[in-house]
Amino acid sequence: QVQLVESGGGLVQAGGSLRLSCAASGRTFSSFAMGWFRQAPGKEREFAAAISRSGGRTSYADSVKGRFTVSRDNAKNTVYLQMNSLKPEDTAVYYCAAAMSLDVPRYRYDYWGQGTQVTVSS
Repeated sequence: QVQLVESGGGLVQAGGSLRLSCAASGRTFSSFAMGWFRQAPGKEREFAAAISRSGGRTSYADSVKGRFTVSRDNAKNTVYLQMNSLKPEDTAVYYCAAAMSLDVPRYRYDYWGQGTQVTVSS
């Protein structure tokens, strides 16, 4: 089992920045690739970013590429999502999740956090 707890969400103006954190406990954090997903009201949960077990490889949705950066600190059992140049359409609940490998579909993520709200005002 892995427990994931997100933090760092909040209200920010368009063009601003936020950094989300996801702290993991339980099984060895470095055994998992980590992903960030988001879900806006009335929409399906969508992939935003992911990072490999070692942190050497990353993957991004086209909608966030160039603005968001995913990173991890395996010594601290934490994954981060730095979000810059935020837009109102980035407003969503953001979830971190753990999977056995990078570049897998959403259903292959086995563990999920409870989510943190990000609201971007125009």
